[in-house]
Amino acid sequence: MSETTRPTPSSPETHVIDYRAAEHLLAARDPRGAVKLLDSVIAAHPENTAARLLRARAFFAAAQLRPAELEFELVLEREPDNAFAHFALARTFERAGRPEQARRHFRLAAALDPQPEYLAAARFEGPAAGDLTGSSDSAGSSDSADPSDSAGSSDSG
Repeated sequence: MSETTRPTPSSPETHVIDYRAAEHLLAARDPRGAVKLLDSVIAAHPENTAARLLRARAFFAAAQLRPAELEFELVLEREPDNAFAHFALARTFERAGRPEQARRHFRLAAALDPQPEYLAAARFEGPAAGDLTGSSDSAGSSDSADPSDSAGSSDSG
């Protein structure tokens, strides 16, 4: 009769357990296992942004870039001010060889949350960000510039 004390396969308790287990699997470098657990959580709770964000991270870790991109974009539709989701989507675009799209989301992440990692990825301190001379189209020309090559730009203006 212990079945009466165990959560049913589709109970909210089971989904919480699966979500937590997926976090542990991702931390243990088993992203595919995490995705499998999160699939059932998201099927039952498609509005759960935290589960979608975790699944996007798992897709990214498993090098499933297109599914990761779609999940990060869905999270951003629901939470456009989620700096981490912008940063992670940018990393996804970067890994997929799409630097223009990556740059946009790196900059959005840094604007929303000026963490050092986000600022460095956005290259605000590089020549593209320091262009306050009126030529707004030069940002794309310095994509390959090393952010550590240039001095910080002046913030006055």
